[in-house]
Amino acid sequence: MSRSEHSISRNDISENALKVLYRLHKSGHKAYLVGGGVRDLLLGLKPKDFDIATDATPEQVKKLFRNCRLVGRRFRLAHILFGRDIIEVATLRGHHSDGENEKHVSAQSQQGMLLRDNVYGSIEEDAERRDFTVNALYYDIADFSLRDFCNGLSDLERRKIELIGNPETRYREDPVRMLRAVRFAVKLNMDISERTKAPIRELAPLLKDIPPARLFEESLKLLLSGQGLETYKLLQQYNLLQQLYPVSFVNGEDPKSEALIHAALASTDKRIKADLRVTPAFLYAAILWYPVEQKTQEIIAESGLPFNDAFLMAMNEVLDFQVKSIAIPKRFSTTMRDIWVLQTRMPKRYGKHAYRIFHHPKFRAAYDFLQLRADIEGGELVELCEWWTEFQEQDEDGKRSMVAKLNKPASKKRRYSKKKPRSNAS
Repeated sequence: MSRSEHSISRNDISENALKVLYRLHKSGHKAYLVGGGVRDLLLGLKPKDFDIATDATPEQVKKLFRNCRLVGRRFRLAHILFGRDIIEVATLRGHHSDGENEKHVSAQSQQGMLLRDNVYGSIEEDAERRDFTVNALYYDIADFSLRDFCNGLSDLERRKIELIGNPETRYREDPVRMLRAVRFAVKLNMDISERTKAPIRELAPLLKDIPPARLFEESLKLLLSGQGLETYKLLQQYNLLQQLYPVSFVNGEDPKSEALIHAALASTDKRIKADLRVTPAFLYAAILWYPVEQKTQEIIAESGLPFNDAFLMAMNEVLDFQVKSIAIPKRFSTTMRDIWVLQTRMPKRYGKHAYRIFHHPKFRAAYDFLQLRADIEGGELVELCEWWTEFQEQDEDGKRSMVAKLNKPASKKRRYSKKKPRSNAS
């Protein structure tokens, strides 16, 4: 399609992406804006990233840009850094059978997953190697034309997520494509085509072969998109959620746990739309809270340990099990632990306890978490939540008065309790 036949304008492409495209073109290389950036521009959306495809090898790209670093072993990519903005440049991919040079070879596992894939080729081959038809669209900086090799424009109009090639083969090459199918369907308000979704439930366990660090990055895209609740439900429908959070489904689905997770996701979606700060630690704390509670009771029943010791042990066991699937970084798991521990401390408000809890750095997150639990469990948690809500609104005198009222029954009991008579021996 020539420039006059499509709606993409350079005014909507980031300045840094244009710099990279122009320098590659002026250096004699082919340069294309590709993938989600092109797709979103055609849909009238604001792209989050601008990715570029070129016939230049990663080493050639590095020579052209001083602010470039090469990353990845499985897929060799060039990242061109403009402060916090990263423009990703990939060399056009070729078919696996074309790799005759040792540097440009592919390797697969016994299950068919690509372990290494640095086979370079033409733009037509590259289009066939991409995952979905709507991502196989290329904007050529040489003449501002749009190139569609896999009927991506038609699928955009049909609102269909369509996988390129044989679905089972493509999912085996990279099981993360199953997660991407769900993410794009929700993000773009599209349907996954019948042939694309048919093998997902059966092949979902292949996600266990994906490195946990990669699945953490994918989980952020899934749950922190502003449509996390809808994405969560669709993941569950296709048996994908059970692979990401196996500890939460070890005994099947728990209605109470589901309610807490849904509430946490809905709250996070609302905050993202309001442009407020969010943290994955809050969501992970919700996803794993009831497994921690259940594990605590199991440890108490088996060992007779005091609650606090059993609770700390349960936190460790659940997190150790979870990170085998999704590698939650320590900066988030530490916050999760703080939120969980504060749930056990917030009922203890006597003396100085209330002030220590209130001044804890993670108090606000723990309070929000308590509110979600109160809405689901009701009972004493509602009263506890109301107390902490009022406590935050009081001035210092008001806070002291609230704590004093809690102390009165205990002190009154001591004041009026009968003294034991002294023995003659004393």
